[in-house]
Amino acid sequence: MLSPRKNALIIGLALVAGIAFVVVMANLRPGPEESDSVAESRSVRVMPITPMPFRMEARGYGNVRAARRWQAVARVGGRITERHPNLESGNLINEGTELLRIDPTRYELAVASAEADLASARSDKRQLEQKAANTRLLLELEKERLALAERELERVRNLAERDAVSRTRLDEQERATLQQRQAVQSLENELALIPSQRDNLEARIARAESALGQARQDLEDTHFSAPFDLRIHKADVEQDEEVRPGQTLFTADGIATAEAVIQLPVAQLRRLMRQLPDMPAAELKEPIADLHRRIDLSRIDAQLSLAGDPDTTWDASVTRVASGLDPGTRTVQVVLSVEEPYRNANPPEQPPLVRDMYVRGTLSLPTPDDVIVVPAATIHGDRVYLADDGDRLERRRVSVAWSQDDLSVIREGLSPGERLVLDDLVPAIEGTRLSPGRDEEALETIRNQARSAAP
Repeated sequence: MLSPRKNALIIGLALVAGIAFVVVMANLRPGPEESDSVAESRSVRVMPITPMPFRMEARGYGNVRAARRWQAVARVGGRITERHPNLESGNLINEGTELLRIDPTRYELAVASAEADLASARSDKRQLEQKAANTRLLLELEKERLALAERELERVRNLAERDAVSRTRLDEQERATLQQRQAVQSLENELALIPSQRDNLEARIARAESALGQARQDLEDTHFSAPFDLRIHKADVEQDEEVRPGQTLFTADGIATAEAVIQLPVAQLRRLMRQLPDMPAAELKEPIADLHRRIDLSRIDAQLSLAGDPDTTWDASVTRVASGLDPGTRTVQVVLSVEEPYRNANPPEQPPLVRDMYVRGTLSLPTPDDVIVVPAATIHGDRVYLADDGDRLERRRVSVAWSQDDLSVIREGLSPGERLVLDDLVPAIEGTRLSPGRDEEALETIRNQARSAAP
């Protein structure tokens, strides 16, 4: 038998031999094949940076109302004797159609009474004028008689001084002269009263004319005719109903023009107005609501669409900007008008634009110069991915001027001709080798989106 020392030696030699065998075999194993490329290239879609026309938009929502509204209010009281059968909510009425008539009997009598009072006052005035003419003629005659009497009195006095006539004859002539003077004075007093009597009659005539005018107006107010083509909104009276002055009878909306008051964010509208070619920069520091007094709003394209149904649209125009900001939403109230909103109505596909419809208003203007537009999805934080001249990934910081829908307009950071990476690279490591492929379809789609926002 072997000794323990010899057994330990044999085991140690076996271990050394095994380790040497493993090391030799590892060194003899062939290594990986060498490659010329450090890493595989990543295939990406790219789009050339190209300035293009862009139509900027400002959008908001609001309710429709008629540009002209009519609230029929009774100015006189009485019984409804005539009521048009179409005086019901929703019906269209032509201009000039008589809709209601209040019993005119009492007002016709008032007109007749006022006409009689006026005729009486005018007759009295004519009588006074004739009386004045007659009095003036009598006064002339009486003055001539007074002149004769005074000459006769002078002659009698001369005779009395020579005792050619009696004292009684002188006294009789003096009394006759005094009576003639009294007659002349009476006629002059009567003429002096003519102007005040004339003024009184003219005041009577004025009152009578006023009463007649009021009576005729009351009679005119007994019937209601459509002042323009309209659509009945609400009717509150029935045939034979008694109405009182001040009572609302019905309300109606004109159908010639419809308006929508659209709530627009101040920043959107201000940015849109910057695109007007003659808009001074200083003007934009003032309240937007004051600008409509100095600029031509008709240059802004506008469109209304039914909220929830963008395919139902109406061409509109910007009429005005309401004064001040809405206190609840802090938005600008822009009024858009649609002419003849019933002309092309074809319910239910194309309904007319009627009161209280909730619509979306879109204002748009083309930018004066071409701008750099990129898909909003290609902006990662404040950076975009580019393929440089060596087909390697470059991460570039950019400044966005504004975003609209899924497009962003770049203020600075990109230059024409550079290649924008459209794919989202994860991880996006600077200098990664790329295999770019130009996506012409994406470029054309962006170009169409940028210029087709016009109504």
